[in-house]
Amino acid sequence: MTRPGKKRARAASGAPGGSRHDEPGEGGVDEAVAFIAEQVGALRKLAERHKLDVLHYLLGMTKLEADEHLRLRSKRKLS
Repeated sequence: MTRPGKKRARAASGAPGGSRHDEPGEGGVDEAVAFIAEQVGALRKLAERHKLDVLHYLLGMTKLEADEHLRLRSKRKLS
């Protein structure tokens, strides 16, 4: 946890003027969102199994948002 008024130091990306979208070792925004959607889906099932209703709901909304992001990105790429 950080203290108010203090900023957390960021690790160097190794790339000059590194982009937050293409960090080394990552496949870009679309792959990141796909990975998040997959992991959130598994976490949502776990929350449901343990009757954690609010977490189940919030993770479901997160999954919908990730899926929508991917759908819109693929739609833009086709045009």
